[in-house]
Amino acid sequence: MGLLIKGIESDLARAKGGVITIGNFDGVHRGHRTLLERLQKSAQKVGGPAVVLTFDPPPMKILQPASAPPSLTWMDRRAEILFSLGIDVLLVYETNDVLLNLEPEAFFQQALVDKLGVRGIVEGPNFRFGKNRRGDVDMLRELCNRHHVGLSIASAQSEDGEWISSSRIRSLIREGDLASANRLLIEPYRICGIVSRGAARGRTIGFPTANLELIPVLLPPNGVYAGRVTLNGQRLAAAIHIGPNLTFGEHSQKVEVHLIDYSGDLYGCNLEVELIEQIRGVQKFSGVDELIKQLRSDVERSRAVAT
Repeated sequence: MGLLIKGIESDLARAKGGVITIGNFDGVHRGHRTLLERLQKSAQKVGGPAVVLTFDPPPMKILQPASAPPSLTWMDRRAEILFSLGIDVLLVYETNDVLLNLEPEAFFQQALVDKLGVRGIVEGPNFRFGKNRRGDVDMLRELCNRHHVGLSIASAQSEDGEWISSSRIRSLIREGDLASANRLLIEPYRICGIVSRGAARGRTIGFPTANLELIPVLLPPNGVYAGRVTLNGQRLAAAIHIGPNLTFGEHSQKVEVHLIDYSGDLYGCNLEVELIEQIRGVQKFSGVDELIKQLRSDVERSRAVAT
């Protein structure tokens, strides 16, 4: 199991003397996997750890909060996926004014050489670093040569003529195309939230739901989605409704998760939900009987997709 280290002033012993890659790694995807495989091979050659260095919050959320994209993964989830790919250490630096004002040369010297004693760096072709993103791959190569640090530049990966990127995956999720987004991700797209008390209307019609709040990642458009939940080690199919309950005259945005073939109290739990594909859009039904008929169909469709 890998090690998650939060903070530049933490005990960095297990992160020193290895090979590092720096980036957001939000929504760890197949393009990242190619770079991470090269990272691990380089780390094995020098006999040190394979280290991913990331920043929390992402610098864009401080520098340009209005235009910063929503997250695809929360940090613990990002760590879980990276460790499943064989990364030894995920090192999370707090993004603050001191960090953002470090010139590229100073960041390289202080963070990478002095604190981590890196022996190698693996990056993509569009890597930028330091104040105002002034540092690029050419500067990185010059600094690595000066400090006798190995450098490997991994090629960007494409599929269907387009680069595999977090931006592309965000666009697919915003369109509701979870199936295509999941083909680019290492693991199916996942949301999480705290289960809160709702109107309990679903329970009265035979379809109890867990209402999620405080969701930290991008939501797809309103609709019904087939998904999965792992609960107490058991994988359960789920039907997820995102959007308002129009049949009951409600217009507030909700995320409601019906765990198929499960009964139990989940209030207060932090629930993680995989979204596999969209089944249908949000609809207004003529009454409860028509709604129940549709919900039965949604459940069977979700069961077929998720199991």
